[in-house]
Amino acid sequence: MFARLGGLVVRARWLVIALAVGVLAVGGVWGTRVVDSLSDGGFYPEHGPSAEADRRIEKEFGRQNADVVVVYTSDRSTIDDASFTDPVRDKLSDIAERSEVADVRSYFGTRSPAFVSRDEHSTFAVVSLVGTDEETRADQFEKVKELLPVPGTTTLVGGREAALADFNKKTEEGILTAEIIATPILTVLMLIIFGGVVAASMPLVVGVLAVLGGFTITRLLTQVTDISVFAINVITIIGLGLAIDYSLFIVSRFREELAAGADERTAVVRTMATAGRTVVVSGATVLLALAGLLIVPLPFLHGIALGGGAAIGVAIVSALVVLPAVLVVLGRRIDALGIRGRGGPRRRDTSGDTSRGDGLGMWARIGSAVMRRPAAWLVGVLAVLIVAATPFLHATFETVDERVLPAGTESRVVAETLKSEFPGGADGTLLLMVDGGGRTAAETVGGAIKRMDHVASVTPIATEGGATLLQVKATDGEQGPGTRALARQLDRLAPPEGTTLHVSGLAAQVNDQMDAIADGLPWLALTVVGVTLVMLFFAFGSVLMPIKAVLMNLVSIGAAFGAVVWSFQDGHLAGILGFTARPVEASNLVLILVLLFGLATDYEVFLLSRVREEWDVSGDNTRSVMVGMQRTGGIITAAALLLIVVVATFTTGGVSFLKLIGIGMTVAIFVDATLVRMVLVPATMRILGDANWWAPRPLRRFYATYGIRESAEVPAARGRAATESETTTV
Repeated sequence: MFARLGGLVVRARWLVIALAVGVLAVGGVWGTRVVDSLSDGGFYPEHGPSAEADRRIEKEFGRQNADVVVVYTSDRSTIDDASFTDPVRDKLSDIAERSEVADVRSYFGTRSPAFVSRDEHSTFAVVSLVGTDEETRADQFEKVKELLPVPGTTTLVGGREAALADFNKKTEEGILTAEIIATPILTVLMLIIFGGVVAASMPLVVGVLAVLGGFTITRLLTQVTDISVFAINVITIIGLGLAIDYSLFIVSRFREELAAGADERTAVVRTMATAGRTVVVSGATVLLALAGLLIVPLPFLHGIALGGGAAIGVAIVSALVVLPAVLVVLGRRIDALGIRGRGGPRRRDTSGDTSRGDGLGMWARIGSAVMRRPAAWLVGVLAVLIVAATPFLHATFETVDERVLPAGTESRVVAETLKSEFPGGADGTLLLMVDGGGRTAAETVGGAIKRMDHVASVTPIATEGGATLLQVKATDGEQGPGTRALARQLDRLAPPEGTTLHVSGLAAQVNDQMDAIADGLPWLALTVVGVTLVMLFFAFGSVLMPIKAVLMNLVSIGAAFGAVVWSFQDGHLAGILGFTARPVEASNLVLILVLLFGLATDYEVFLLSRVREEWDVSGDNTRSVMVGMQRTGGIITAAALLLIVVVATFTTGGVSFLKLIGIGMTVAIFVDATLVRMVLVPATMRILGDANWWAPRPLRRFYATYGIRESAEVPAARGRAATESETTTV
């Protein structure tokens, strides 16, 4: 099948290249505007109890969200001075008349001391917008924001919409900064790794196609569903990452075939029959693993699964169709503009004594050293990785708040000012709607709540018909453990007869998020692990190999999670990377888990595909491992190094979400490409011996019939005319 695809690409190479140019044009002009269509939220279940409570409360009492919070401060005057209060009151009255504004709550309308700072030099107002969706409210916020400043006062604008606007801006700036830093580093490294300008440009071709194609498909998807703004980060990371991996693997194999004497057309067909097969297995596994995010009922993850999946799909097609078309056109010019001493494919001598590995180069010697004492290496490396994972044992979880933004960001300053300077500003807020029963039922419920732990106050803030809205202030902050426990208690509170209770607020949303993750995670794990086991069996025909691969993946991911908690939650890298230490956002870890599992399997497939290829020829387990390591050790290390450059630069962004991804993925990729692939894999394969390739007889027959492998060898180098007119049977 893959050789036939290679033959087809050879014949249609100019058409393929023309279509690729068209994709680049559409993606560059239209696809890059995808940011304008992306969603800001999606961190909480759409159908969770708190989301349902929000809808019920909004229906009865209107929106209660603090869309915009504006703080006015006078250095000389207090709230009792007309010179300060009159201009502020007039401004808020004008704002309340705007068509974009649903409600304005302030000291001037409520006379509540909560709106006045302790030194009485500041006051704040809460503005609710009329928009019913995020895009509309974002547009309304931009219009209202320009009208809020009052001459003679210091005006700071915060609240949900301001925070989201800052978040999006900092995210875009972070991605741009990462690209500015990564691009020259990647350029130099690719020149060194590929040995020439032309060869080094191949990952760029596939990478740009993957990213722009991913953007274009994602923008199309936004017409029918919400896609999180974070999908941009994932598309960039996974698109470039897989483009680098697949380009390295295919270009390296193409050069091998040219060095073995094949003409460029035969070299492409052979490359597709071997490296192309590996790309399909790897890409399908990563794609299906990412699709597992659809199981967890969080729209944020669903959008990332769709956007990231689009990038993976385009990367696979680009590597299997566009890259071979370019290679057959370039032919031996792939080594043009080579770096002195590094240009051109290198012939590999495989005739040495493979029992010692001295005929296969550095990577085979590493494998030989490991396999001489496999148990010692296995125990030692596992001990190191287990220690690295231990910080995760004390992980705590919260959701996104102002602390993910850099210190000094205006919306963060507003949130911090409210907490530090206004009475009750550090308290958490929960809303409880008592639906039915009137005032009597509300008083009964309020009395029960006052007897609960962590309650600062209970205040009726609105009445409509027989429904009452209670504001419950909690003493442990917006999403502290005490506030979240209180939200659980309110959910379980028995309502008076004839009434129903509906609980809303950030702590309730966090509880719903954690419940959604806890409910979906087992099914996600089952899906990701199941897909990996099945795909690796189809690729290698072994029962133990897929199981071992899953265990190796979990080891490297455990070390990455430990590093995230140690650096991010414990704050050991906070000063260096410039972020505020805080608990980990659980949905981010789910995302990192799936991305890392897919990428780790990617490297596993690269290594084991060459090991299996040698095993089919020699039947010698030790030799197969060393040949596989020699053939792929440099490729895996180079791919990992280039991907580390991409993800590590995300730690330079302003949003701590990007830093968390950068830290976790950098550690995991480094561990996976070094300790796992180069030490644990050969050690375990040496210990298992021929059992590596064992499968029960029925599964062996199944693999022989349906396995993803070559059933016939691609013929040796042939003339141009033969390759043009004939498709090889595989």
